[in-house]
Amino acid sequence: MNSQTTTHRILGVDPGTNVLGYAILEIHNKTLTVLHLGVIHFKKDEEHPYRLERIFTQLQKIISDYLPREMAIEAPFFGKNVQSMLKLGRAQGVAMAAAITKGVPITEYSPKKIKQVVTGNGNASKEQVSAMLSTTLGVNLQDQILDATDALAAAVCHYYSTRNGSAASSAKSGSGWGSFIANNPGRVKKT
Repeated sequence: MNSQTTTHRILGVDPGTNVLGYAILEIHNKTLTVLHLGVIHFKKDEEHPYRLERIFTQLQKIISDYLPREMAIEAPFFGKNVQSMLKLGRAQGVAMAAAITKGVPITEYSPKKIKQVVTGNGNASKEQVSAMLSTTLGVNLQDQILDATDALAAAVCHYYSTRNGSAASSAKSGSGWGSFIANNPGRVKKT
Protein backbone atom coordinates (compact mmCIF):
# COMPACT_ATOMS: atom_id res chain seq x y z
CA MET A 1 0.00 0.00 0.00
CA ASN A 2 1.36 3.39 -1.00
CA SER A 3 1.09 5.93 1.80
CA GLN A 4 2.59 8.72 -0.29
CA THR A 5 0.26 11.67 -0.80
CA THR A 6 0.24 13.92 -3.81
CA THR A 7 -0.81 17.54 -3.97
CA HIS A 8 -0.79 19.83 -6.98
CA ARG A 9 -2.64 22.85 -8.30
CA ILE A 10 -4.30 23.74 -11.58
CA LEU A 11 -4.84 27.31 -12.77
CA GLY A 12 -8.04 27.70 -14.76
CA VAL A 13 -8.48 30.73 -17.01
CA ASP A 14 -11.49 32.10 -18.87
CA PRO A 15 -9.88 34.74 -21.10
CA GLY A 16 -11.61 38.01 -21.81
CA THR A 17 -10.86 41.62 -22.65
CA ASN A 18 -13.61 43.10 -20.47
CA VAL A 19 -13.46 40.55 -17.65
CA LEU A 20 -10.98 37.69 -17.29
CA GLY A 21 -11.82 34.86 -14.90
CA TYR A 22 -9.26 32.75 -13.05
CA ALA A 23 -9.34 29.99 -10.47
CA ILE A 24 -6.85 27.91 -8.49
CA LEU A 25 -7.93 24.33 -7.91
CA GLU A 26 -5.89 22.24 -5.48
CA ILE A 27 -5.88 18.48 -5.75
CA HIS A 28 -4.77 16.56 -2.66
CA ASN A 29 -4.82 12.86 -3.49
CA LYS A 30 -8.25 12.85 -5.19
CA THR A 31 -9.88 15.63 -3.18
CA LEU A 32 -10.58 18.87 -5.08
CA THR A 33 -10.46 22.16 -3.18
CA VAL A 34 -11.04 25.67 -4.52
CA LEU A 35 -8.15 27.74 -3.18
CA HIS A 36 -8.94 30.99 -4.91
CA LEU A 37 -11.06 32.35 -7.72
CA GLY A 38 -11.73 35.78 -9.04
CA VAL A 39 -11.79 38.11 -12.00
CA ILE A 40 -9.69 40.86 -13.49
CA HIS A 41 -11.93 43.76 -14.52
CA PHE A 42 -10.80 46.17 -17.21
CA LYS A 43 -11.85 49.80 -17.43
CA LYS A 44 -14.00 50.74 -20.39
CA ASP A 45 -11.57 53.46 -21.44
CA GLU A 46 -8.45 51.31 -20.94
CA GLU A 47 -6.70 50.75 -24.26
CA HIS A 48 -6.34 47.18 -25.49
CA PRO A 49 -2.51 46.95 -25.20
CA TYR A 50 -2.72 47.97 -21.52
CA ARG A 51 -5.39 45.36 -20.89
CA LEU A 52 -3.05 42.75 -22.37
CA GLU A 53 -0.21 43.95 -20.16
CA ARG A 54 -2.44 43.64 -17.07
CA ILE A 55 -3.48 40.11 -18.07
CA PHE A 56 0.18 39.13 -18.36
CA THR A 57 1.39 40.72 -15.13
CA GLN A 58 -1.58 39.71 -12.97
CA LEU A 59 -1.56 36.09 -14.16
CA GLN A 60 2.18 35.92 -13.55
CA LYS A 61 1.59 37.15 -10.00
CA ILE A 62 -1.13 34.54 -9.47
CA ILE A 63 1.23 31.85 -10.79
CA SER A 64 4.01 33.07 -8.47
CA ASP A 65 1.65 33.16 -5.48
CA TYR A 66 -0.03 29.76 -5.98
CA LEU A 67 2.55 27.76 -8.00
CA PRO A 68 0.14 25.76 -10.18
CA ARG A 69 1.56 22.71 -11.96
CA GLU A 70 -0.64 23.23 -15.03
CA MET A 71 -2.94 25.75 -16.66
CA ALA A 72 -6.28 24.93 -18.30
CA ILE A 73 -7.63 27.67 -20.54
CA GLU A 74 -10.91 28.02 -22.35
CA ALA A 75 -10.50 28.38 -26.11
CA PRO A 76 -12.29 31.30 -27.74
CA PHE A 77 -15.53 30.33 -29.41
CA PHE A 78 -16.19 31.44 -32.96
CA GLY A 79 -18.27 34.58 -33.26
CA LYS A 80 -19.50 36.86 -35.98
CA ASN A 81 -17.60 39.96 -34.85
CA VAL A 82 -14.06 39.64 -36.22
CA GLN A 83 -12.66 42.50 -34.10
CA SER A 84 -14.00 40.91 -30.91
CA MET A 85 -12.51 37.55 -31.89
CA LEU A 86 -9.10 39.13 -32.56
CA LYS A 87 -9.12 40.86 -29.17
CA LEU A 88 -10.19 37.69 -27.39
CA GLY A 89 -7.52 35.67 -29.19
CA ARG A 90 -4.89 38.18 -28.10
CA ALA A 91 -6.09 37.96 -24.49
CA GLN A 92 -5.85 34.18 -24.63
CA GLY A 93 -2.37 34.37 -26.19
CA VAL A 94 -1.09 36.75 -23.52
CA ALA A 95 -2.55 34.54 -20.77
CA MET A 96 -0.76 31.57 -22.32
CA ALA A 97 2.48 33.54 -22.57
CA ALA A 98 2.23 34.39 -18.86
CA ALA A 99 2.12 30.67 -18.07
CA ILE A 100 4.77 29.64 -20.59
CA THR A 101 7.30 32.14 -19.27
CA LYS A 102 6.75 30.72 -15.77
CA GLY A 103 7.25 27.16 -17.02
CA VAL A 104 3.60 26.14 -16.56
CA PRO A 105 2.28 23.73 -19.23
CA ILE A 106 -1.01 24.71 -20.87
CA THR A 107 -3.98 22.71 -22.11
CA GLU A 108 -6.76 24.36 -24.08
CA TYR A 109 -10.39 23.20 -23.95
CA SER A 110 -13.38 24.27 -26.01
CA PRO A 111 -16.33 25.73 -24.10
CA LYS A 112 -18.45 22.78 -25.23
CA LYS A 113 -15.89 20.24 -23.91
CA ILE A 114 -15.70 22.01 -20.53
CA LYS A 115 -19.50 22.05 -20.20
CA GLN A 116 -19.72 18.40 -21.26
CA VAL A 117 -17.14 17.26 -18.69
CA VAL A 118 -18.55 19.35 -15.82
CA THR A 119 -22.29 18.92 -16.40
CA GLY A 120 -22.67 16.06 -18.88
CA ASN A 121 -24.27 18.53 -21.33
CA GLY A 122 -22.12 20.41 -23.85
CA ASN A 123 -24.89 22.98 -24.26
CA ALA A 124 -25.33 23.78 -20.56
CA SER A 125 -25.71 27.41 -19.54
CA LYS A 126 -23.09 29.23 -17.47
CA GLU A 127 -25.51 29.13 -14.55
CA GLN A 128 -25.90 25.35 -14.86
CA VAL A 129 -22.10 24.94 -14.92
CA SER A 130 -21.78 27.06 -11.78
CA ALA A 131 -24.53 25.10 -10.00
CA MET A 132 -22.91 21.77 -10.88
CA LEU A 133 -19.52 23.00 -9.63
CA SER A 134 -21.15 24.07 -6.36
CA THR A 135 -22.62 20.60 -5.92
CA THR A 136 -19.52 18.68 -7.05
CA LEU A 137 -17.02 20.70 -5.02
CA GLY A 138 -19.26 21.38 -2.03
CA VAL A 139 -18.78 25.16 -2.15
CA ASN A 140 -21.21 28.03 -2.49
CA LEU A 141 -20.53 29.78 -5.80
CA GLN A 142 -23.83 31.65 -5.92
CA ASP A 143 -22.26 35.09 -5.49
CA GLN A 144 -19.35 34.50 -7.86
CA ILE A 145 -19.07 36.20 -11.23
CA LEU A 146 -19.68 33.64 -14.00
CA ASP A 147 -16.29 34.37 -15.60
CA ALA A 148 -14.65 33.08 -12.40
CA THR A 149 -16.79 29.94 -12.30
CA ASP A 150 -16.03 29.36 -16.00
CA ALA A 151 -12.32 29.45 -15.12
CA LEU A 152 -12.95 26.99 -12.29
CA ALA A 153 -14.84 24.77 -14.75
CA ALA A 154 -11.78 24.76 -17.05
CA ALA A 155 -9.58 23.60 -14.15
CA VAL A 156 -12.07 20.89 -13.11
CA CYS A 157 -12.38 19.77 -16.75
CA HIS A 158 -8.61 19.48 -16.94
CA TYR A 159 -8.45 17.42 -13.76
CA TYR A 160 -11.10 14.96 -14.96
CA SER A 161 -9.60 14.83 -18.46
CA THR A 162 -6.07 14.08 -17.25
CA ARG A 163 -6.36 12.18 -13.99
CA ASN A 164 -5.49 8.89 -15.68
CA GLY A 165 -2.42 10.26 -17.41
CA SER A 166 -0.49 13.34 -18.32
CA ALA A 167 -2.05 16.35 -19.98
CA ALA A 168 -0.11 15.77 -23.17
CA SER A 169 -1.22 12.16 -23.59
CA SER A 170 -4.78 12.97 -22.56
CA ALA A 171 -5.07 15.89 -24.95
CA LYS A 172 -4.02 13.63 -27.82
CA SER A 173 -6.03 10.61 -26.76
CA GLY A 174 -9.45 11.77 -27.85
CA SER A 175 -9.76 10.01 -31.20
CA GLY A 176 -8.24 7.61 -33.65
CA TRP A 177 -7.13 3.99 -33.60
CA GLY A 178 -4.23 4.70 -31.26
CA SER A 179 -6.67 6.00 -28.68
CA PHE A 180 -9.02 3.07 -29.16
CA ILE A 181 -6.19 0.54 -28.74
CA ALA A 182 -4.82 2.33 -25.67
CA ASN A 183 -8.28 2.48 -24.06
CA ASN A 184 -9.33 -1.07 -25.04
CA PRO A 185 -6.29 -3.38 -24.86
CA GLY A 186 -8.49 -6.47 -24.31
CA ARG A 187 -10.26 -5.99 -27.63
CA VAL A 188 -7.10 -6.11 -29.73
CA LYS A 189 -6.49 -9.49 -31.39
CA LYS A 190 -2.89 -10.57 -31.63
CA THR A 191 -1.98 -12.53 -34.73
